[in-house]
Amino acid sequence: MKSFEYVVKDEVGIHARPAGILVKEAKKYESKITISKDGKSAEATKLMAVMSLGVKCGQTVEVTVEGADEDTAVEEIKAFFEQNL
Repeated sequence: MKSFEYVVKDEVGIHARPAGILVKEAKKYESKITISKDGKSAEATKLMAVMSLGVKCGQTVEVTVEGADEDTAVEEIKAFFEQNL
């Protein structure tokens, strides 16, 4: 299992458009990708679950990746967050 923390820099947080792109990105991997904030967590492949976390600009999320391709997935998802969120 691998994980990293990320402070969201997008002015409006993880809203519909970036959440949709994140879900599409997460579905590329065999590993289970989970996003957690304030004790709540959501599977990154489920759009409504990701949006229900209500992540705003400046808040920190923890992203956990677990599975067969976790090494590749954690690096690429981290890069995705840095470029898009």
